[in-house]
Amino acid sequence: MRRLVLSLFASLLVLSPLARAEVVDNLYQVREPVASQQPDERTAALKRAFQVLAARLTGNPQAGQNPGLASALAAPEALVTQYGYDAGPPEVLVVNFDPAAAERALGQAGLSVWGANRPVVMIWWLNDSDGGATLVGDGQPASASVQRGAQRAGLPIRLPIADLTEQLAGTAANIDANDPTALRQASERYGANALLAVHAKPQGNGWQAQWRLWNGGAAEQGSSQAADQDALAAAVLQDVGSRLSKKFVSRPGTTQPLTLVADNSTFERYAQLQKVLEPLSSRLVKVEGTQLTYDLTANPDQLQAQLGLAGLQPAAAPAAAAPAIPGAPVDANAAPGAPAAQPAPTAQPARTTLYFRWP
Repeated sequence: MRRLVLSLFASLLVLSPLARAEVVDNLYQVREPVASQQPDERTAALKRAFQVLAARLTGNPQAGQNPGLASALAAPEALVTQYGYDAGPPEVLVVNFDPAAAERALGQAGLSVWGANRPVVMIWWLNDSDGGATLVGDGQPASASVQRGAQRAGLPIRLPIADLTEQLAGTAANIDANDPTALRQASERYGANALLAVHAKPQGNGWQAQWRLWNGGAAEQGSSQAADQDALAAAVLQDVGSRLSKKFVSRPGTTQPLTLVADNSTFERYAQLQKVLEPLSSRLVKVEGTQLTYDLTANPDQLQAQLGLAGLQPAAAPAAAAPAIPGAPVDANAAPGAPAAQPAPTAQPARTTLYFRWP
């Protein structure tokens, strides 16, 4: 492996722009509201925090209820590296979980993990009030709820700066439209992978939101209700994270042995590809020029979705040239006899080879 890495340094000399997906900051940190700092409340908050982490790491909102996590939930402190309190308001218990221990607990429960390299979501969020509709811009007070919801769901996001041009784009007509063209054009400078439009309105004593998500060629929509704007943002973004995870997380029983050939790499691209492949038990087996070859276990469709985040595109397999196989020398004077016994080949799982390249 050391020789392969040295070969990479020698071969990958030209840098390329970073792809648009991002590694989620503080993926294993959970901020869980608490009523006090009493030991019983802390123990209950640690349990809730691990349930939040389980949902975040799997993309499944119900993952924390999996019976296979019973032992982990009975002693969540065993999965924690550090915790402390933030006075807020609201007061929260800030919990840092050990990544290896948390992923091991999820794996033992049969739950697949969504890696830290995730699609960036561009969010156009419109809040209605008695005074009219307001587009939530990055850095505005209203953006704090959206940012907290994104952190809880484990999603890297972008919010518009809400300048005059973006105010004209982020209207109720565009946010409620089934055609995302206007929002897509206004989002180009942010380099996101997915587009989310949310229209939130007061409802009784709470809030409700209608939302639409566009990810590549796929379009989805949904609705959420909550008591306040913080809870509404958390509900919307957890639902969005769950929808996105279905494209990127390989569920148990859907994976197979694969060989991945990625061409036109640079060292920067290699580093990002390593992050994409990290949850897939990948192994770099060959470096030839700008071509990287990995063995891994994954679902082919979900692997393609993950590779798309790193800017890789499907490529044609090279033309196969039949190798010349020389026959064994024959002694013409030898008496005919039975052929020499050959050892039985060791059965190996069939591998499909997938070819991708960077543009």
